Amino acid sequence: MIVLASQSASRRAMLEAAAIPFRAQPAHVDERAIEAGLGGRSPAEIALQLARAKAAAVSETAPGEMVLGSDSLVECGGRRFDKPPSREAAADHLRFFSGKVMKLHSAAALVRDGDVLWAEDAVAALHVAPLSESFIADYLDAEWPEVAGCVGVFRIEARGVQLFEKIDGDYFTILGMPLLKVQAALRRLGAISQ
Repeated sequence: MIVLASQSASRRAMLEAAAIPFRAQPAHVDERAIEAGLGGRSPAEIALQLARAKAAAVSETAPGEMVLGSDSLVECGGRRFDKPPSREAAADHLRFFSGKVMKLHSAAALVRDGDVLWAEDAVAALHVAPLSESFIADYLDAEWPEVAGCVGVFRIEARGVQLFEKIDGDYFTILGMPLLKVQAALRRLGAISQ
């Protein structure tokens, strides 16, 4: 059994569907402080560092257990986006994404007793359709506040799929964790059977 350092419903659902035994223990880290300390690092590096930090924090209270941390972030048009703090901010994000390519970086790390055993990231390119003001309003009427906790302001498994014209990348990465890479690492480390 592994420990999932997350309260994300989509990450829990992915592990459950893949029949990977786990228990969830949310990580309590100051993500903004970690990001501030990373300066001008790339989105992929930031996502990896946050995934490591979450797993390491939970590892401190789970001796001997393998802890899985994960993080996702979005970049678009040279800007990095976090979860929208309000519906108005969500609408601003969607206006900015309209007609552009959004890159979603998802990273994961496995840590035991403070040692990083594995860490990798994956990226998906999501081509956003041109979005009208009426579409944005209708979309948020239907999806807010559920998308408040989502970087990119969407749930691909729900109405969020309507935002996109084309997607290049792995479905699990878009859900918020590079599950295929995580499974491969868990097999190599002997945490799940081959």
